[in-house]
Amino acid sequence: MAPLPLVLQAAAPARLAWLELVLKARAGPPLAPRLFATAAVAEPNTHRPKEQRTDIHDKILAEPLKHPDFFNVKELFSLKTLFDARMHLGHKKGCRHRFMEPYIFGSRLEQDIIDLDQTAQHLQLALNFTAHVAYRRGIILFVSRNRQFTHLVEATARDCGEYAHARYFKGGLLTNAAIQYSPDVRLPDLIVFVNTLNNVFEQHVAVRDAAKMNIPTVGLVDTNCNPCLLTYPVPGNDDSPASVELFCRLFKTTVNRAKDKRKQMEMLHRPPGPPGAAA
Repeated sequence: MAPLPLVLQAAAPARLAWLELVLKARAGPPLAPRLFATAAVAEPNTHRPKEQRTDIHDKILAEPLKHPDFFNVKELFSLKTLFDARMHLGHKKGCRHRFMEPYIFGSRLEQDIIDLDQTAQHLQLALNFTAHVAYRRGIILFVSRNRQFTHLVEATARDCGEYAHARYFKGGLLTNAAIQYSPDVRLPDLIVFVNTLNNVFEQHVAVRDAAKMNIPTVGLVDTNCNPCLLTYPVPGNDDSPASVELFCRLFKTTVNRAKDKRKQMEMLHRPPGPPGAAA
């Protein structure tokens, strides 16, 4: 009889082979690896490429620059319109500001008469610039300190969707806006002054502050005003209700016309939608 270690050693290969057969039978076919992947869902392309949107935006902004009078501001007024609104009447000769002498046609009975030819030229430039600012969706602020025209100025700004400040203007509202309000506050892109003097016949604080902040300004300047700090001064009567109403009406019409022109250009340059899309 063989020793026990030799018997176990001889039976070991048979036992290992039997275990391999049992494991293969239980294992069955090899399982596929569990891989989880998210299938790409096709979505409709509702957004235009960024390059295409940029090109369309550039075309819309560049189109007005190709024409000298894209918004047709020349047809808004005439010399007779300015004369009927008493735009030519200035102050007494003794109140004349020395920088307003180039815009004065002459004097009659010691009252200065403003040259309406220059008024029409400067008014056209101011209206054209205002139209471009409104076309580019800039913020326009109408400013006046004359209590007589407070309601008129606020109504003008409201009718054209812009802003007005016809009350007491505290110094530093423009130059110190980041501290008084917040660093991300947006200053106006254009300030339109219906009166450049305050109620004590001194220059409006906003004229100086706007010049410090490089904000373009448009202003109606009488013969007793200083036009130097204004970007687009318009020589004219700033005391007569008829002249101030004409000034406000022209700028309100110009801003509304520029905004309507922007909508027309966006509709014109809008790319066609996909075929079969609902109109």
